[in-house]
Amino acid sequence: MPDKSLYRIALTLIKGVGVMHARNLMDVVGDEESIFKDDIRKLESIPRISRKLIEEIRKPSVLQQAEKELEFVTKNNLRLLFYTDADYPQRLSSCVDAPILMYAKGNVDFNRKKVIAIVGSRNETRYGQDFCRSFIRDLAVQFPDIQIVSGLAYGIDINAHRAALQNRLSTVAVLGHGLDRIYPAVHRQTAIELLQTGALLTEFPSGNKPDRHNFVKRNRIVAGMSDAVVVVESGEKGGSLTTADIANSYFREVFAVPGRVNDRMSTGCNRLISDNKAVLLQSAADLMKHMGWEESKTKETPLQRDLFLELTETEAKVINLLQSEGAMQVNALSVSLNIPVTELFMILLELEIKNIVASLPGGIFKTV
Repeated sequence: MPDKSLYRIALTLIKGVGVMHARNLMDVVGDEESIFKDDIRKLESIPRISRKLIEEIRKPSVLQQAEKELEFVTKNNLRLLFYTDADYPQRLSSCVDAPILMYAKGNVDFNRKKVIAIVGSRNETRYGQDFCRSFIRDLAVQFPDIQIVSGLAYGIDINAHRAALQNRLSTVAVLGHGLDRIYPAVHRQTAIELLQTGALLTEFPSGNKPDRHNFVKRNRIVAGMSDAVVVVESGEKGGSLTTADIANSYFREVFAVPGRVNDRMSTGCNRLISDNKAVLLQSAADLMKHMGWEESKTKETPLQRDLFLELTETEAKVINLLQSEGAMQVNALSVSLNIPVTELFMILLELEIKNIVASLPGGIFKTV
């Protein structure tokens, strides 16, 4: 199969073409190279595409800029993750605004069975630090293959990465800038260390600086590629609250660590809990129970085969997986079956109506 890297990069560099427009172009044209090389009349036939946008697509400077970026990728041994690739974070791919292309440093698997994001205040307290360390330590004992995602920022983020490294866990740092720099620079050593078991990940090509609006975009990747988001500490406002809101919109579970009512760095977490936007979290055991990650003590009685005569092919696949794996969280089901979460919810609803599956707290489903 010919290498499409140049055209995949170029697709993200066209002025006026965002994530949704790029996906539409791929859906209609069917091939990233064809967008830049096929007869221009093919582009003109696409509904709602302006002449000005076609001119932007076919500007020679787009491919020239892409060539420079590809040189940077090759020189620095980076991975390109296109949204149709098998190694693209599959949890994220079901999100409508997921990047079509990301750059990664490190050869880690982004599609592990369990992935959680841990975020929080940049002005963390000793309380937040201690919780972060003990929480990740306890998770590591139960799930040595779990992956910890965060943003390499000051505070809770860097504490989460370092605790993961101390417990020999894979950890992924999602960045709000290109891979030609590390921000903040004081976290460079941690960034180097995590490459042994994890990765640096970004949607931004080289040359992109750590601007404020980039970090807002970064937060959706942190939320989307995870099964759950844990907010350890947060003030009344902050990026971690934005991440929690995005996670809720993606049907991810959100957990928040409570604090005393007069503690400034617990204001955001307490508010998330009181507004029913997050589950109160006091320990790793709380998360395991809510996510259905506790080991089943007994084997489920298999469904009678004649029930499958009433099921569609897709419904049968869902049931087969639930019988094989036991109770599963909806995002894990989505990844395993390659079915978007929104579509999967409708399938599960039908199975609940047929009294074949039951829903549990935390978006967990199991066979009846």
